[in-house]
Formats: sequence, C-alpha cells, structure tokens
Amino acid sequence: MQIEKIILGIDPGTSIMGFGIISVKGSKMAMISMHELILKKHPNHETKLKFIFDKTLALIDEFHPDEVALEAPFFGKNVQSMLKLGRAQGVAMAASLHRDIPITEYSPKKIKMAITGNGNASKEMVAGMLKNLLNLKEFPTKYLDATDGLAVAVCHHFNSGNPTTEKSYTGWDSFLKQNPERLK
Repeated sequence: MQIEKIILGIDPGTSIMGFGIISVKGSKMAMISMHELILKKHPNHETKLKFIFDKTLALIDEFHPDEVALEAPFFGKNVQSMLKLGRAQGVAMAASLHRDIPITEYSPKKIKMAITGNGNASKEMVAGMLKNLLNLKEFPTKYLDATDGLAVAVCHHFNSGNPTTEKSYTGWDSFLKQNPERLK
C-alpha cells in the first residue's frame, strides 16, 4: 500500500493569497484543491494578517497536509510592499508551525524552473504546464495567484528528498536555530 502525502502550497500576498493542495501517492500527483483569498476587502494590514493566519489554520485543519511549501518573497524596489509581503508570508509560516507542520520556502525562479524548466516563465506558462502535469481540463478559479500556490506545492513535490531545496523548518526550534539573528 502506497502512503499518501498531502502538500499545501502557498503564494503569499497582501491583495490576493493563492493556495493549492496536492496529494502524492508514489509518483502519482493529483490536485485536491486550489483557490485564493481576496484580501482587498479587509480594512487594514492587521486584519489581512489575521485573516491569512486564520485561513491557513483552517486549511491545515481541513486538509491535514504533511508539509507546507511557501513562495519566498522576491526582492523589489518598494520596501513597504516587501515588508507587507514578508509579514503575510510570516503569518502563514506561523500558522503552519503552530500546527507542527514542516515548512519549506522556494524562490519564484526555482518554482518556475521546477514546473516549466524556465526560471523566467510567465504565470500563464506555469498555469498551462500545471494543467498538463495534473491532467486538468480547467482550473476552478480564474486567478493566477491560485495556480501559483498550486505550483509551489508541485515544486515542493519535485524537490522532496533533494538536499538543495531552499530553507526548511520543522518547528520553532528549527526556525530559531537557522535564523539566530532574528532572536533578540
């Protein structure tokens, strides 16, 4: 009997957060769910962060992932945007660690490379390749943020057992050991 592994992939955002959940049995991969959180309707950044935390916990409690993979924030010119994006990623990480789910981060380039073989691929190219990889006719949502979340989960599956993955944490102790500069 093959063991099933559930992977939750998250593309953190401050306007839209995408997520995708896949099941892996042996070499067979299947999409369980994908969607997005529309965060624009929340009145301020703090309520967006609480919503991300609560929804991430709800996804974990509903789908029971074995692992969580997140897209790492990319470096941009707008420091305020990067700070807000980092906070969004941080609360999703905190929710995962709160439920003792191991997390791994991947750079946007690494995700695109894993899915399409091209680190500079467009969101549309990534979505098209995901349809092929998962044998899907269409996606249940029109937002490419949701397919980005799905891409993070698939990238994580492709990189499982590969010691060259980005940063990986199994809990708060692991996070603090790998990031001593964050402890004040």
